[in-house]
Amino acid sequence: MRAKVVKRTIWGLLIVLLLVAALAVLFPQPFLCVDSGPVTADVIVVLGGGSRERPERAAELFQEHAAPRIIVSGFGDAGINRRLLLGVGVPASVIELEDQSKTTRENARFTIKMLRERGVKRVILVTSWYHSRRALRCFEHYGPDIQFFSRPSYYAVARSDWRQRGIVRKLYWEYPKLAGYWIYYGVCPF
Repeated sequence: MRAKVVKRTIWGLLIVLLLVAALAVLFPQPFLCVDSGPVTADVIVVLGGGSRERPERAAELFQEHAAPRIIVSGFGDAGINRRLLLGVGVPASVIELEDQSKTTRENARFTIKMLRERGVKRVILVTSWYHSRRALRCFEHYGPDIQFFSRPSYYAVARSDWRQRGIVRKLYWEYPKLAGYWIYYGVCPF
C-alpha cells in the first residue's frame, strides 16, 4: 500500500515538473525576465552581450536621471558599448569600463569589486530581458551588501521576432545556464 502512495507521489511530481517545463518553454518571459520598475540608483551597470539594445537602454535610463554614472562590463564588449553610449549623447566623464569579464559570473564579481571601492549602495543592471533573472541573481549572490535592480532591454520580446533576431538559441540556453549557476556557484534563480 505504501509503495503505491510513493509511486503516485513520484508520478504526480513528475507531471507537475513537465507542465512547468512546458510553460517555461512556451512562455519564457514570466520565467526569465525580472524588471524592478522605475528606480533610481548610484550607478547603471551595462552587461556585455546582446547588440545595441543594452547600451541604448542604459542611455535611456541615464537620460531619465535613473543614475548619474554608468559602468560598462564585459571583455570585448565594454569598448563597443562605451562608443555606443557616447554616440547617443552620454558624456565620457560618467562612463567607466570593466573590460576583463567573460561570463555573467565574472561580470558580477569584477564589477562588484569596483562598486565596493566606490562606496556604491544601489545599482541598476541593464541586460537583455531573457538574461535578466540570471544576471540579477548573480549580482545579488556576490554582492549581498549592495541593492540591485533590474531594468532590462525588451529587444525582440515579441515571439515573432525571436527567429529573425537570432535569440531563440540564447533564450532557451538560459534555462540550463540558470540550473548550472545554481549547481556550480550556488546562485539560486528564485
